[in-house]
Amino acid sequence: MKPSLVILSFMVPIIIFSTLLPSLTDAAGGRWQLLQRSIGVSAMHMQLLNNDRVVVFDRTDFGASNLSLPAGKCPQNSKDCTAHSAEYDVATNTFRPLLLQTNVLCSSGAVKEDGTLIQTGGSFEGERRVRLFKPCSDNTCDWNELNLALAKGRWYSSDHILPDGRLIILGGRAQFNYEFYPKDVDNKVYDLPFLAETNDNGIENNLYPFLFLNVDGNLFVFANNRAILLDYVKNQVVKTYPPIPGGEPRSYPSSGSAVLLPLKNIQAKNVEAEVLVCGGAPKGSFTQALNGKFLPALETCARIKITDPQPNWVVENMPSARVMGDMTLLPNGNVLIINGGGAGTASWELGRDPVLTPVIYRPGNKIGSSFELQNPATIPRMYHSTAVLLRDGRILVGGSNPHSGYEFTGVLYPTELSLEAFSPSYLDNPNLRPRIVLPASQTKLKYSQRFSVRFRLTGKLDPNSLSTTMVSPSFTTHAFSMNQRLLVLPTIGKVKYLGKSTYQVDAVTPSSGILAPSGYYLLFVVHREIPSQGIWVHIN
Repeated sequence: MKPSLVILSFMVPIIIFSTLLPSLTDAAGGRWQLLQRSIGVSAMHMQLLNNDRVVVFDRTDFGASNLSLPAGKCPQNSKDCTAHSAEYDVATNTFRPLLLQTNVLCSSGAVKEDGTLIQTGGSFEGERRVRLFKPCSDNTCDWNELNLALAKGRWYSSDHILPDGRLIILGGRAQFNYEFYPKDVDNKVYDLPFLAETNDNGIENNLYPFLFLNVDGNLFVFANNRAILLDYVKNQVVKTYPPIPGGEPRSYPSSGSAVLLPLKNIQAKNVEAEVLVCGGAPKGSFTQALNGKFLPALETCARIKITDPQPNWVVENMPSARVMGDMTLLPNGNVLIINGGGAGTASWELGRDPVLTPVIYRPGNKIGSSFELQNPATIPRMYHSTAVLLRDGRILVGGSNPHSGYEFTGVLYPTELSLEAFSPSYLDNPNLRPRIVLPASQTKLKYSQRFSVRFRLTGKLDPNSLSTTMVSPSFTTHAFSMNQRLLVLPTIGKVKYLGKSTYQVDAVTPSSGILAPSGYYLLFVVHREIPSQGIWVHIN
């Protein structure tokens, strides 16, 4: 017998709107670098692993890709012996093919505690598959596929790692429910009526819901234009948030994006958590685009303190409208908004007007002065494009294929097999970057552990502008970076000067898996908003 569904409704609070135009810096920042003209597959999905390699894949039924599998390797029951997945080595700027047996189109994923990528669902024969990729250093690792490992077909679902190490898989096409991996003993599926309620007459607009683990251990779930707080243990909705102002949809295929803003003061009794949702497409955009009319995308961002007893949305305008944009947390706590289009919607051939100019959002700035324009790209990144943070502080950007196959000529937006790196302006002067000396990368830490970070810094230290941050690498697809999380670690005492431009700061890890689920994180020292190169740490 399933637990009863309890919904605690709240009065709709006052909504604060900002009609101010965003204040932009006079000079754009950031640099673009083409890394690979072609890796043979389009980066529809990307995940950085703790060996500094990125797993990339698209779908297995595109037809032959531009990357051959090794001799003798071929999917079962298939004549297509090309790869639809690749492993990109950041350090050497090289890549190698990986073998997928079943279709991973529009799937989801997360990284488990030991660093293994868990990839769930897909389309057709891949809907109930779980695929595991355990990183290695000798180029021998490949996908391991588990048949019928999911209770339901998961296509366009979202995943999140939980404090107990399990993975929750929520939603998907015609799936108004969630389940866990590893599966319950009885293979249980839990109904979530909220997903049915946010399904817009078959157009949906509730696929790839935005999921964030709240600081109380419950799960924030945003779909369409609404959000709830879900106690997934008791299968109870414990809070219903007011609809996003304007009521326009933000999740797939309207495809805005969202992040959990950096968690600060994590030793406080009541830690605040805030979610930012940006862009999307107006109601009716999907139907209109099918008929050849491409409505302008949404130009608003809205943020809400999800821990407030009576939360309100605060709204401001982006420099330009954007749909299918990716939002990436930078090591200094700012948010990069990159990729996407200015009109239309997600899905095959339905996006228009590429937005080439990234923007940086500064959460600490006043409303109306949060955005900074960056230098524009030259390659349109439309439907099926991705972006992930790398350990060196760059953003790896790839993908863009609005077609149901590989199309390189005679189309508005050709299939993109390239990889680029976007370097934010904090990388402009390498001499100003802190450099972590200790601990070594791959250091193991425990919860509530005090540890020392030793770093070198050229120039005068400003202790008031120094911080230590910890970032979880995301699984990015379809304008949403799953499991993305940044914590500002508490520091103890004063920064010590050790001589020879070397300093030491003592920091404390988060207190539990609710704040930071067990696994691998990137640790950065940030000075005057300039981050060091990250090191890998493992918290358990």
